[in-house]
Amino acid sequence: MAFLTDRKRASGLGSAKSGTAHFWSMKVSSVALLILIPLFVFTFGAALGGTYEEIVAYYSRPGPAIIAALTLLVGFKHFNDGVQTLIEDYVHGTANKVAIILMTCLSYGAAAVGVFAVARLAL
Repeated sequence: MAFLTDRKRASGLGSAKSGTAHFWSMKVSSVALLILIPLFVFTFGAALGGTYEEIVAYYSRPGPAIIAALTLLVGFKHFNDGVQTLIEDYVHGTANKVAIILMTCLSYGAAAVGVFAVARLAL
């Protein structure tokens, strides 16, 4: 038994079957953020320093509101995927599942609050 090959040790363990999808999700969201973050900085920067009424009027336009909402959604999705990878690598056992569930709830909850705030400004 001491002379088992790496293939023989891994035989029968199977694959998670979601590694490629998770990898591509991270790549697609990072490319989307590469485009969205500069757009968000320029749209947010234009509104910076204004009064409340000016900010509401600015985010009532569809362009800045859509950019802000998309940045929030894609950003928190990317955050959730990254933290999930971190948890899978460093947390084991039942704590792994609990941590992933808690982090998913936290990231989607924060995204929902952010999109609600943008929608509240826009409408």
